[in-house]
Amino acid sequence: MDRLRLEALLKEVHEGRTSIDEALDRLRDLPFEDLGFAKLDHHRALRTGMPEVIFASGKTTAQVTAIFARMANAGGNVLATRASREMYEAVFAVEPRAEFHEAARAITLTQNSAIAPGKGTIAVVCAGTSDLPVAEEAAVTARLMGNDVELIADVGVAGIHRLLAQRTSLQSARVLIVCAGMEGALPTVVAGLVNAPVLAVPTSVGYGASFGGVAALLGMLNTCSPNVSVVNIDNGFGAACIASLINHL
Repeated sequence: MDRLRLEALLKEVHEGRTSIDEALDRLRDLPFEDLGFAKLDHHRALRTGMPEVIFASGKTTAQVTAIFARMANAGGNVLATRASREMYEAVFAVEPRAEFHEAARAITLTQNSAIAPGKGTIAVVCAGTSDLPVAEEAAVTARLMGNDVELIADVGVAGIHRLLAQRTSLQSARVLIVCAGMEGALPTVVAGLVNAPVLAVPTSVGYGASFGGVAALLGMLNTCSPNVSVVNIDNGFGAACIASLINHL
C-alpha cells in the first residue's frame, strides 16, 4: 500500500464506489502481515516511499517464494535481491509474471504503474566488467522504483579515455551511482566531472590486499570530492534506494 493507492481507495469510498467494509478488508494487513517466519511490512511504502524488499540470501527457497507470493498479492511491485535461479524457478511456479535478472541476481515483479516517475536520469557507472553484478543490482532496483536509468559499464581509471568519452551522459544525470573495486578511485574522478550527487559503491573485486572491498571502501571514504557519499561494500541496492529518493525530490 503506497500513497497513490491509498488516495485512490479513499476517493472510491468518498464517491460510494467502494464500501467501508470493502476498504477495511483491503487495509486489514496494515501495518504488517505475520507469516510466522516473517512479518511483511506492507505499510513501508506509505511511510518511507519505498516498499519492503526481500533479501534472499540466508533464506530458504520456500521462504522466499512464500514472501514473494504474499507481497505480490498485496498489489505492489516486488523485488528480491541476492536470489538464485533455483529461487526464481520456485517463485515463477506461483507467480509467472516474475522476471529473473541473472547478472543482478534479482527477481522482480512489476504490477504497479502508478509510481511517480523520477525527475531525471540515474547513471549507474561501473569500473570493470567484474563490477557489473553490483551495478546491475543498482540498475534493476532503481528502474523498479520508477527511475530512468542509464548503465555505463567498463569505464575504469586504468583507461580514463573510456570514461571521458561518456562525459555527456555523466553530466546530464541527476544522480550517479559509481561502482568500483580494486583501489576504488572511479567515484572521485566521476565526481570531479559532474555537479550532481555521486553515490560510491565499493565492490569486493580485487587481489589480496583489496581485503574483499575494504581497500576500495576506505579509498572512497577518503575521497577529496565533496559531492561523494559512500554505501557499504557490494550494496548496489542501498545506493539505488538513496538515488531514487534524491531523484524524486
